Amino acid sequence: MTPDTKDWTWVIEGSCPDCGFDGPAVSVPEIPELLRTTADRWSTALARDDVRVRPEAEVWSPLEYAAHVRDVHGIFAERVRSMLAEEAPTFANWDQDATAIEADYAHADPVEVELALIEGSGDCAGLYASVTPDQLPRTGLRSNGSVFTVETIARYHLHDVVHHLWDVRG
Repeated sequence: MTPDTKDWTWVIEGSCPDCGFDGPAVSVPEIPELLRTTADRWSTALARDDVRVRPEAEVWSPLEYAAHVRDVHGIFAERVRSMLAEEAPTFANWDQDATAIEADYAHADPVEVELALIEGSGDCAGLYASVTPDQLPRTGLRSNGSVFTVETIARYHLHDVVHHLWDVRG
């Protein structure tokens, strides 16, 4: 697979022409329910007969995307917790493509992925629901220097989940 090297941070301030996600239109108080809704849609995608089938050699299968989203929830929960606990933490680089290979997303058990994805979504939903308005401007830095606030990382996180549902047409 060719690694995705695009900088997707623009979705925080604009609409995604592919999946239709409108970052500026989403407020943090809406995100918990939106994450819970996406978990239901991922369950539907994981129940498909073709869950392991890649539509093209360079495109992940629904199972691989779901495993990635499961891990996305864990990464973002860790980052938001560090932003709430520390002053401007710097996030370690996460190589999603290496993780997909190391964790063998293609051969994962769809039921285990579904359960972990639902749990991760719920954990993140609860985390975002606990954020107070005065915590929204707290910052964190990606290893490439991109600055996030709790508010913008929440939008960025939700876009990742929504966009990958669009990728699998879930």
